[in-house]
Amino acid sequence: MNGENRKILLEARQLVKEFPLNKGRRGKQTVHAVSDVSLKIYEGETMALVGESGCGKSTLGRLLIRLIPPTSGEIIFEGENIERMSDREFGSRRRQMQIIFQDPYASLNPRMSVKEIIAEPLVTYGMRGKKETEEEVLKLMDLVGIPRDFLNRYPHQFSGGQRQRIGIARAIALRPKLIICDEPVSALDVSIQSQVLNLLKDLQEMYSLTYLFISHDLSVVKFIADRVCVMFLGSVCEIGETEELYDHPLHPYTKFLLEAIPKADPRLRNEEKEILSGEIPSPVNPPSGCRFHTRCPYAQEICSQVVPNGQNFGERQVFCHFPLNR
Repeated sequence: MNGENRKILLEARQLVKEFPLNKGRRGKQTVHAVSDVSLKIYEGETMALVGESGCGKSTLGRLLIRLIPPTSGEIIFEGENIERMSDREFGSRRRQMQIIFQDPYASLNPRMSVKEIIAEPLVTYGMRGKKETEEEVLKLMDLVGIPRDFLNRYPHQFSGGQRQRIGIARAIALRPKLIICDEPVSALDVSIQSQVLNLLKDLQEMYSLTYLFISHDLSVVKFIADRVCVMFLGSVCEIGETEELYDHPLHPYTKFLLEAIPKADPRLRNEEKEILSGEIPSPVNPPSGCRFHTRCPYAQEICSQVVPNGQNFGERQVFCHFPLNR
C-alpha cells in the first residue's frame, strides 16, 4: 500500500543518541550510537531494523518508546511529541508501547510466578479485582499457548520458547498499539523460532498491532516484515518494502548483507561473491562522510567527505551518493 494512504503511528525525526565514556588516557570520549535517524512506522505494519551487531538497532528501539532519552531529535507518536512530555504526561502513553526482549531467560523475574508476571501490567494500570485479573491472565495464556495448569509455575520451569511466549503475553496484556520486538527469536532453537514468529503474526492480525522488529537474521526478517530499515554504525542506509529491497538493493551495504545469507540450494553456494574488506569502524570514532565508505568497494572521494542525503525512488529511500542499479 502506498505510504501516502497509510496512517503514521510513530515518526522519528533526526534522532541522536550519544553515550559519554569515562575519561581515559585519550580524554573524554563519546559512543555515537544513533546518528541523525529519521523514519516513519505506519499503523498495522511490521517494520524491521537490520544490521550487524553494534549498529545501534536496539538503542534506536529503546529511544522510540522512551526507555532511554535521546541526546537530540523528536519522537512523534500519534501526532504528539512524546519527547517533550513530562513523565506524568507520558504515563498515559506508556501503555500503548511495549517491548519483547531478546533473552527470555533474563527478561522474566525468577521470583514471580507466571500469573504475577502477566498480571503485573494489568495491576499497574488499574485492574484491581483479583478474580478479574486472573481471568484476564488465563485468557492471555490461552492466546500464546501456555497451558492454564502452569499458572503458578516459575520461569525456571519453562523452556526458552515457553518463556518467550510468557513475555509476549505480558507485552500484549494492555492491548498496546506498538510493540518493539528486540531480537525476539534469536535465543531460541530454529525449530521453535517459526512457532513464535507465527504467533506474533496471528496476534498482529487479531489486535491490529504494529511491530518494530529488530533482527540481524535476514531470513527471519524476510518472513515477517512489510518494510525494512538497514542500519550501519548508527546511521540509516536504506529503507524500503521487503520484497523490493531483497530483490533490488540500492545501498552497497544492503547488497553485502543479502549476499551473506546462506543459500539452501547447494548449486548456488559456489557462486563468487564480493566480500567486505577492512575492519568495522568504531562508534567512538566513526568515519567522516558516509560511514560505510571505508569498507565500500564503490566509494569515491565525495563519500569520505560528505554525508549522503536521502534519495527517494518511489517508496524507497537510500542514503548513498551512488545508489546501485540507478
